Amino acid sequence: MNTMTEISASRLIESAQRTIALEQASIADLAGRIDDSFVQACQLILDCPGRVVVVGMGKSGHIGRKIAATLASTGTPAFFVHPAEASHGDMGMITASDVVLALSNSGTTSEIVTLLPLIKRLDIPLISMTGNPHSVLAQSATASLDAGVEKEACPLNLAPTSSTTVTLVLGDALALALLEARGFTPEDFAFSHPGGALGRRLLLKVEDVMHSDDELPAVSRGVPLREALLEMTRKSLGMTLILDSDNALAGIFTDGDLRRALDRGLDTRNAIIDEVMTVGGKTARPEMLAAEALKIMQDFKINSLPVVNDRQQAIGALNMHDLLRAGVM
Repeated sequence: MNTMTEISASRLIESAQRTIALEQASIADLAGRIDDSFVQACQLILDCPGRVVVVGMGKSGHIGRKIAATLASTGTPAFFVHPAEASHGDMGMITASDVVLALSNSGTTSEIVTLLPLIKRLDIPLISMTGNPHSVLAQSATASLDAGVEKEACPLNLAPTSSTTVTLVLGDALALALLEARGFTPEDFAFSHPGGALGRRLLLKVEDVMHSDDELPAVSRGVPLREALLEMTRKSLGMTLILDSDNALAGIFTDGDLRRALDRGLDTRNAIIDEVMTVGGKTARPEMLAAEALKIMQDFKINSLPVVNDRQQAIGALNMHDLLRAGVM
């Protein structure tokens, strides 16, 4: 066996490029085989009141798990069942409302062939992905998808490489065709991924992260500037809201306003808040997405936003640090 020192860098690069080229060619061939059978498979799943049950052994099983996960995250309820385990009790996970998606490059995998009479007995649709359209699996399927390849990228033509790549791509094509057919939206995707960055951006609202009630820094119009500074210190948001008698937002005073007042030489001991507050600034609404509030801050280069209701009454406030802690940015 050759050692790493005996293998030239150019040979390693050539091997990698050959593998990529072979797999690209296999995917290109797959595109020409997307036909009425693919449409039929999509329709079977769209009409399914239950879930898509994906089965596969070995490397096909690994690909099957990924396909099931992609389907589930894009609007098609799906899960993976190991075919060997199905023969020992897990067949009970499959119901008469489901559709089975079976993966086998040869189409003759014994663990899957064993399940075919049981699937037929349940009278549920079977979709196959196989490299052998004449196999028992393909012939038993309600809709058979051709995932065949001319040759594996493996130089021995043994290790599943091109075939697993093509099956994975075919699974992605199926999932995304269904996504479009269902009118699946970014908001729907976020509900499937509530813990991810997209979920936070599309689900989290201003009211979920804003400071309100006793945490809201606010003073009334006409108070001395020093009182507003004390309120800012107590609430630690680097700002305070200035309110009219009916709690309507009159303005906002921030650390930046304080620096500008000091630059002007203002007598901070005798000034009142009305002299230094910013009037008519940007605001957010509680039902607004937190990501929208972030965009306002970024567009106008500000670090804080008052939150107002329909009557322009101040009900909350938030700053960049709140959005950072919430994972919105």
